[in-house]
Amino acid sequence: MPDGFVTAPHCGMHFRHRWPIKHNGCMPGSGRVFAFALVCVFAGAHFAYSQGGAPPAAQPAAPHPPRPVPPTRDPHTPGYVKAKELPDGAVPAANQNGNFIIGPTHTPAPELADPARPLDGTVVEFTMNSEDSKYYPGIARNPDSLPAPDPANPARLLGIETHPQAYTRKVAVYVPKGYVRGTEVPFIVGADGPDRLLFAALDGLIAEHKLPPIVAISIQNGGSDAQGSERGLEYDTMSGKYAEFVENEVLPAVESHANVKLTHDPDGRATTGNSSGGSCALEMAWYHPEWYHRVLTYSGTYINQQWPWNPETPHGAWGFHDQLIPHSPRKPIRIWMEVGDRDLLNPNTMRDDMHDWVLANERMAAVLAEKHYPYQFVFARNAGHVERSVREQTLPEALEWVWQGYKAK
Repeated sequence: MPDGFVTAPHCGMHFRHRWPIKHNGCMPGSGRVFAFALVCVFAGAHFAYSQGGAPPAAQPAAPHPPRPVPPTRDPHTPGYVKAKELPDGAVPAANQNGNFIIGPTHTPAPELADPARPLDGTVVEFTMNSEDSKYYPGIARNPDSLPAPDPANPARLLGIETHPQAYTRKVAVYVPKGYVRGTEVPFIVGADGPDRLLFAALDGLIAEHKLPPIVAISIQNGGSDAQGSERGLEYDTMSGKYAEFVENEVLPAVESHANVKLTHDPDGRATTGNSSGGSCALEMAWYHPEWYHRVLTYSGTYINQQWPWNPETPHGAWGFHDQLIPHSPRKPIRIWMEVGDRDLLNPNTMRDDMHDWVLANERMAAVLAEKHYPYQFVFARNAGHVERSVREQTLPEALEWVWQGYKAK
């Protein structure tokens, strides 16, 4: 890898020393990835794309400035939505809509209190190759790309160059205990898989009869992160393409490999994701409400992250709360959202006022309320980007809430 880049191996992300491309915190435990990246920066570490290893001693690393640490935001900041502050350790009820503040303590929910508890259901895994996809043949960002804002349009990032790159993605499918083969079953599609926490939460709720048997489909992303990456292309693009990829390529493979029959009822289909996977989850339902009615997101990237730039959606997922939701007829979508008080703020060189994760999620809550959407918004104190302890505390309640009102047809 060229000078000025470090790699966070848990998410497959690369950062240039001036931080032109954001750290997306794409998976639970992203704080550890962020800390790792900072350690590498201060140490002047170098990594290679392939087998080249560290650069020669004749090319020492230039000193790298530290990335700014996101400030702790006050949920009562003027302009934020009014929210009910819950007692420390409590979570909202699964039948309540609106805005809530939780924390600072995040104790795992009973369903997730024992990480060693074996699942009652089963997990089936298989892989999918880019060469077999009509939707995503695979790309990667060129290592010598020099991203910079467009001087004429600060909301547009220039200097990103890509090349074709094959990938293999894993798909993990949780099948609940007692599923009767050949019967239609509701399901939830998740990004950045495999997501074992999602499987464990569902397994516990089903055992407690708080949810009906639900299949969970957890899909690995195509690699790397942010603008110019396969993951960024899949998750940050404002279109129905990823939902179409899932519908036409992933779901048939799931039915074949896991021997399940997935429902076609959009009320029995949900999407979920964290960070850019969260904005992708909403994109799936927004552009294809005939397929999905239920959405669950943590630290949703409802910011200007889309690449390539599209004049039809010039602000990327920031456009959800800026234009699309306020100016469109209400769609049959219910959405659960969370954001942390130390969530991301301007983690790259773009200064377009559309890179504040907390503000973006607050604005989402405001426009959802204005349009009378059923939603639950959780502002978590003492929480960073996709904070794992918050997921462990809230995921069972979030799943209960998002599946409220479901009746099999």
